[in-house]
Amino acid sequence: MSSPVAERDDRQILSVGQLIAGLQGLLEQRVGRVWVVGEISNLHRAGSGHVYFSLKDEAGQMRAALFRANASRVRFDLEEGLEVVAEAEVSIYAARGDLQLIVRQLEPRGVGALQLAFDQLRQRLQAAGLFDADRKRAIPQFPRRLGVVTSPTSAAVRDVLKVASRRFPATPILISPTLVQGEEAPEQIAAAIRRLASARDLDVILVVRGGGSLEDLWAFNTEVVAHAIANSPIPIVAGIGHETDLTIADLVADLRAPTPSAAAMQVLPDRTALASLVGRDVRRLGVAMGQEIDRHRARVEALREVLRARSPHARVALARTRQARARVAGETAIRRLVEGRRRRFSELAARLDALSPLAVLGRGYGLVRRLADGRIVRRPADVALDDALELRLAEGSIGARVTRLEPGDERS
Repeated sequence: MSSPVAERDDRQILSVGQLIAGLQGLLEQRVGRVWVVGEISNLHRAGSGHVYFSLKDEAGQMRAALFRANASRVRFDLEEGLEVVAEAEVSIYAARGDLQLIVRQLEPRGVGALQLAFDQLRQRLQAAGLFDADRKRAIPQFPRRLGVVTSPTSAAVRDVLKVASRRFPATPILISPTLVQGEEAPEQIAAAIRRLASARDLDVILVVRGGGSLEDLWAFNTEVVAHAIANSPIPIVAGIGHETDLTIADLVADLRAPTPSAAAMQVLPDRTALASLVGRDVRRLGVAMGQEIDRHRARVEALREVLRARSPHARVALARTRQARARVAGETAIRRLVEGRRRRFSELAARLDALSPLAVLGRGYGLVRRLADGRIVRRPADVALDDALELRLAEGSIGARVTRLEPGDERS
């Protein structure tokens, strides 16, 4: 200890500062740096970035201070009641004379620090709705342009380009370079995502990285990257690590792929399969078009027949046909009528011949007319003596005069 202030020869009197300094030296020499386990209580985060709390168990408690530089290296969130293992130096807080622990690093008790930090962030983002299925956007089936967030020298970008060249090389790819590991990686990844999110004619973004340990992939388990993915107006597919790796970015992304290659395969169409489908559809379209053409051809032919039937030429031809038929029918009817009339005339003529006086005259009889008025003389009373008469014979006539009258039997 430092030199005491001697007031009497038989005792040493120390100032408070001297006592604290002496005790502090003893603690440094005899205790040094220790590992202490306990639960966090009375947690307080100062505006300066320092964190103050107590470590306690059933037997007691001690104050602890975690200064800003060391606090920035703690990956998980300190919480009330969290059991931790602290690497610390035992010190005395001179202003109050209290024992305290100056904490250099903290580990969660029973679980790794990174795993705890992952679980804490996962619970917080899940409560905020960043993992909800209803906010996931559909990935376009045929993206016009593809964005990739990754290291430009990584195996992941080579895997994506290889898959793209094989599946659909016509799709343009825009790479937004970033670190994918280290303390600066989270901010760079978020900035790379925002750059692509503001690009024009970009349909989907791939966030990819090859495999690694939880420490290697930690940049994708940060809140800044999670919010950059959630706030992107363009759908994002995450292909980070291997199939067994799971990151916060995978959970927030619109689609998770097990590897970078799988991410490219899920967003790029397979040109071979498309060519097969197109060929099949072309054949089906050809058959359908042929059937449709045949149907329309038959329809056109039917309409052509209707048009032919209703055209002026067809109507004139039909009228001519009808006229010819009517003429033939008329001629036939007239012929039949004439023949019928001729037969009737012949019959009547025969009957008339049978009743004609001329026929009687032909048999030797004569027709007597009174010449004065042409009246036929049937009996002697119809004439008087000396009347001039005409005797009509079958051939010719004879003039005569009445020279005598001999009445006969008259019958009414």
